[in-house]
Amino acid sequence: MNMVLSSILNFISALLDWWWSVDRVLFFTFCLLIAIGLVLSLAASPGASPSANPFYFFTRHSVFAALGLFIMVGISLADPITARRFANLVFLGSLLVMFYIIFAGHEVKGAQRWVRLGPFSLQPSEFLKPGLVVTVAWLFSRAKTKGSPTMALAFLALAVSIALLMKQPDFGQSILVTASFGVVLFLSGMSWLWIIGLGTFIIVGMYAAYSFFPYIATRVHGFLTPSGDGNSQTDRALDALTGGGIFGRGPGEGVIKWMLPEAHTDYIFSVAVEEFGTFAALLIITLFAIILFKGFSSALRMTDQTEQLATAGLAVLIGLQAAINIAVNLHISPPEGMTLPFLSYGGSSMLGMSITAGLLLAFTRRRPGAFE
Repeated sequence: MNMVLSSILNFISALLDWWWSVDRVLFFTFCLLIAIGLVLSLAASPGASPSANPFYFFTRHSVFAALGLFIMVGISLADPITARRFANLVFLGSLLVMFYIIFAGHEVKGAQRWVRLGPFSLQPSEFLKPGLVVTVAWLFSRAKTKGSPTMALAFLALAVSIALLMKQPDFGQSILVTASFGVVLFLSGMSWLWIIGLGTFIIVGMYAAYSFFPYIATRVHGFLTPSGDGNSQTDRALDALTGGGIFGRGPGEGVIKWMLPEAHTDYIFSVAVEEFGTFAALLIITLFAIILFKGFSSALRMTDQTEQLATAGLAVLIGLQAAINIAVNLHISPPEGMTLPFLSYGGSSMLGMSITAGLLLAFTRRRPGAFE
């Protein structure tokens, strides 16, 4: 009995310590995004439901949102060293699973990106992203030690990740992880030769992807030379954006979601604007801007370089993925098949972003000596 009571008291003490040390602006921003995602899933679910239950996707989204919130808080309770080690394990585990799905993965629409777990499919690349960012931040922070091989290991980690992503294939995620890697490399203060080398790698890689992957060339051509018949997903998404006006058509009154097969995932931003108007668009963009601002402002004051680079990299990862998704909805970027963090339906995306948010909260917690 005394042991149980002691455990409860220790848990309450840990929660109180977490509450007073966590960045509450970041925490409530993540919570608000998850709540908005549930509202939008409720709006978009009927048009995409594969069953007689119009709220099939909303029900599943709710389960993953609750699980994601639990994971986010759980990870944020960790100290920076534990959080970093956890991220390292997530990265290595994701690489192993991505290697496995080359041979036994679940294929959907010509892409082999998923592993089946009973009634659910998980996409390991969603977990790879935060793991890679934190791992390379740790490696870069030790790269200036004479004779250290960590710089080479960081680039090897990126190369293996890109190779496995393109094997699926997943060009959008490849761009995202490379860009996040580039930000962490730049902020680490490494020689410009490394940065120029990465830039050359990106240019050569994009040309190779365009040349050797027909679906990428098709998407680029479709973006540069639109048909103009109004039947493409992007055209319909633009119709939703322009039809919403300032205040929107009203909750549940959107019409484009019935025509967009990916309205609940890739084009959830368009559903939000059509039903809730420009106000919703500005709110969503502002929330992601807050994450970026808080991430960078915290990173600038940190005393530990690993935590500093990881914090900036994780914030960029979330913000950049949101920017890419919104750019596709606005037809200023070719379709990438990338979700809007915390808002789009997708169990893997929700859990992966919850891990990202949890790590970001863990690194930004106030501790003695953590900030200047």
